[in-house]
Order: sequence, then C-alpha cells, then structure tokens
Amino acid sequence: MKRLLAFILALALSGCAQRKSDEGRVLIGVSLLNLSNEFIVMLHRAMETRAAELGVKLIVNDAQRSADRQVQQVETFIAQRVDAIILNPCEVEASSPAVEKAIAAGIPIINVNSETRAAPTAFVGSRDEESARLAMEYIARRLDGRGNVVMMHGFMGQAAQIKRDRGAKDTLAKFPGLKLIAEQSAEWDRAKAMSLMENWIQSLGAKINAVFAQNDEMAMGALLALEQAGLKDKVIVVGVDAISDALQAVKAGRLDATVFQDARGQGQGAVDLAVKIIRKEPFETQVYIPFQLVTRENADKYLN
Repeated sequence: MKRLLAFILALALSGCAQRKSDEGRVLIGVSLLNLSNEFIVMLHRAMETRAAELGVKLIVNDAQRSADRQVQQVETFIAQRVDAIILNPCEVEASSPAVEKAIAAGIPIINVNSETRAAPTAFVGSRDEESARLAMEYIARRLDGRGNVVMMHGFMGQAAQIKRDRGAKDTLAKFPGLKLIAEQSAEWDRAKAMSLMENWIQSLGAKINAVFAQNDEMAMGALLALEQAGLKDKVIVVGVDAISDALQAVKAGRLDATVFQDARGQGQGAVDLAVKIIRKEPFETQVYIPFQLVTRENADKYLN
C-alpha cells in the first residue's frame, strides 16, 4: 500500500513539473505596467495577436503600476514553471528583483518597452531619449528657438520618464532661447495632466508657449485644459506614443504633434524573442525600434 501511494505521489509531482500547457503549447507569463493606459493596451493586443499566430499561450497580469505587485506576479510565474516571462517594468529599480528572481530560477525574461537596472535575458523597445529629442526639436522649430516650455513627467522612476527627461533637457541645452519654466509628474494620466495644466494656467498664464508631455494621455489632458481656458491657439502641445485619440487630434489640428512609438512592433517582437530563446535559436539581446515624429502632414499614415 505504501509503495502504491509513493508511486501515485511521484506521478502527481511529475505532472506538476510540466512547463507546458495541457495542449503542449509554449507557456509565457506576461506582467504589464498598467492596462488602463492605452499604449499598454496596444502592446498587449500585439502580444496576443502574435502569440495566437505562433500557437503560444500567454498568462497576462496587470501590475497596476505597482512594482511590488509585479515582483509577486513573476514569483507566481516561476512557481507555475512557465517557459519564459515578458516584463513591462513599472520601475527601473523596484522592478529589478523580478528580473533577478527569473534569472536565478533559470527562466528567460524579456523586458519590453521599459528597462530595469537588473539585466534581463533580452530587451525590445525604443530609445526614449530619441522621442523627447524629436518632440523638443519640433517645439524649437515652431518657436524659432525662443520661448517658455513646461514639461509633464510620467510615473517617476520608470525608465521612460527618466530617459525622456534626459532627452528633453539635453535638447533644450542646444537652444539657449528656450526655457523650461515648470515640470511635474502627472503619472502618465489624462485626468491628472488636465488638473496640472489648469494649475499651470493659473500660476503661469501667458508665460507658457509650449507643453511637452512625456506621453499622449498627458498631452490630451493638457490639450483639454488649454481648450477650456481658450488658450490652445497660443500654446504648442506635443506628446509621445501616437495613440488613437492623439492621432485624431493631430489630424484635426488640435494637437500639434506626437511621436509614434511602435506598440505593435514591440509587442510582437517580445513574443518572437521569447519563442526564439525557448527554442534555443539565435537571438538579439537588444532590439530597438525607432520613434517617428507625427504632424498633421503625415498623420494619416499612422491612422489605422
């Protein structure tokens, strides 16, 4: 009887150790920054589409901007014995333990769209300094190199916020006539950006010549506040990501410009990288997809 029980237990443990789904498909755990953000939703859709094409199963979790929650999600993926993990990091430092735990467990981890201090198996995304450079150079051209700029930051401590800040300020340094007169985080959020812009209108008023929002959600919030105050015609507004709302606003002449970030390319690229690593095929450890400036003249190209 004892031998029979031991045999049954061994079979059960063997079944738990399987890393594939019941259908024999590759299993990938995905932890995303925040699924209330339109760009992250686009990233998610691209991953799901590519996974379906490749016959891959995804387990997708929303970290809701919490690095602690993200670490817990990765710990769960490790316990589930997934074949690989795709991480869309919440923060450079606080999300790093998630990467370290996956590497220690021998599970490949791919960072997508944003970075961590800890080095993952591979990374796919874009160079965030480039997006800020394109935005600030556009503002400089529109203002003939002279004027006052305010900048809305994303979630503080996230790689995109840090690098877009750096890229913006490096570019501003090349235009002595442009002054950064205010900067504050609106945490990638449209409603918070609208409130922040209303405060800046009250405190700075006509001094503001341009707004650089580090993403389109914030750019749209700033735009709404300026329109309600009757000031939009006097202030240039530029965002990043080329989400649907922003592209429509650019086409309509309401938003001055956005910077296209290829969510589809990043999402599909992350799944492709994960599958290559699982199959032990050659892969690039860093894949960068260029940003592109979008204005009214070329907006139709990016509208689906």
